[in-house]
Amino acid sequence: MHAITLTPPGTIIAPSELILNPDGSVYHIALRPEQLGDLVLVVGDQNRVELISRHFSKIEHKVQNREFVAHTGEYSGTHITVLSTGIGTDNIDIVVNELDALVNIDLEARTPKTKSTSLRIIRLGTCGALQEDIPVDSRIVSAFGVGLDNVLHYYAYENTDAEDRLLNEFLAQTEWPDNLPVPYVAAGDAELVARLGHENVVGITLTSGGFYAPQGRQLRGVPSVDGLNERFTAFAHEGLRATNFEMETSALFGLGGMLGHRVCTVCTVVANRLRKEYSKDHHAAIDRMIEEVLERATA
Repeated sequence: MHAITLTPPGTIIAPSELILNPDGSVYHIALRPEQLGDLVLVVGDQNRVELISRHFSKIEHKVQNREFVAHTGEYSGTHITVLSTGIGTDNIDIVVNELDALVNIDLEARTPKTKSTSLRIIRLGTCGALQEDIPVDSRIVSAFGVGLDNVLHYYAYENTDAEDRLLNEFLAQTEWPDNLPVPYVAAGDAELVARLGHENVVGITLTSGGFYAPQGRQLRGVPSVDGLNERFTAFAHEGLRATNFEMETSALFGLGGMLGHRVCTVCTVVANRLRKEYSKDHHAAIDRMIEEVLERATA
């Protein structure tokens, strides 16, 4: 996914649009440029930040604002920031824009820099598997994110040919209902997908705008479309299947890619939706994912 256009250097961004805290940090994630690592690991759950940073050889900076918790330190010679995003693509919109601002906007002059910086941003999450043969506690690496939310439609972007092909096939094979938001497709960084996907499941991740009816769950409220998950399970494109549901990846891939960052998602499978199974020890499985991603991302 590429941006059709970006705000040009020299443009002054008003205080109402780029909001800074009194200490000069960006508004929500409360970081200043010098407090950001070269590699950014994002997690939904703020309690998972410490599970990652405890592996660091040193921690230089800690900050919390609302659900956004950040620890910056060093692991195996790599300067890393771990940051919690909370749940959903709306929060990803905040996090990716503010991370980008830290490296690509001169915050004092309030103007985009002439030379852009590309971050590596890797999401470590949990998900539900959409294929019967994907066991709980395994790991899925997202080659593509299909956005069933609507965040990216507010940005001026254009798809790559590969993203267009996948989107067209997805709409056709699922007979996409007219009453639901139009999906979008964004690719992860190919090199990161290859590195992190080794001996893991690699597939197409569906990013939902909610946890219950948007993912086919029914409590008291009844989903508006019957059998949608079965259509997702049956979907396949160019050797990849729709492997899992979660709630952040499509916006991370779309917005991160538009802004020139290298993005990837690794998820631990905590539930298999077809087999109606839930992990008996997902904490241990998440710890294994953390250790693997740290090792591979810093190798």
